[in-house]
Amino acid sequence: MQTKALILNKQTVASLVQFAILLTVSIVAPLFHFQPITGPIVNACLFIATALLGVQAGIMLGLLPSLIAWSVGTLPTPLAPMVPFIMASNTIMVVSFAYLKEKHFAAGVIGASVLKFLFLFSTSYIVINLIAQKPELSSASPIAQKAAQMMSWPQLATALLGGIIAFTFLRFYKK
Repeated sequence: MQTKALILNKQTVASLVQFAILLTVSIVAPLFHFQPITGPIVNACLFIATALLGVQAGIMLGLLPSLIAWSVGTLPTPLAPMVPFIMASNTIMVVSFAYLKEKHFAAGVIGASVLKFLFLFSTSYIVINLIAQKPELSSASPIAQKAAQMMSWPQLATALLGGIIAFTFLRFYKK
């Protein structure tokens, strides 16, 4: 029987710790139940993870907060069908940011935020209309309409604020 040893160097341990901290913050943020706080925090974590740890870490980080937000009620239950689209929008933001930040950090944040917003706004419009057309879900329609507002301009605002937070954090972190 052979025994294999896992050797972790200082850089690997540092990256794992950074990821664990960002993951913890991303999971705890939806517990505030207040999108103007939760959104910028989660988006900042996505930008920071992508800048420090790469695209894969940013994508992995973007999957859990949506599920947490839905499970604790930050995202209303009628919008449960939006969870995969929110995850996809986080992936779009991370991938586009990773590409665009190489040109300029601000361009990366703005471009990625706009792409996330456009994707979420268009998909939420489709999902909300499908929900509103089902008679058995008609009582959920007012909630769905309010939630659709959550998927519009606030997504752009919270992504941009998250980018500002990430930029500020990274400036101090690198010093």
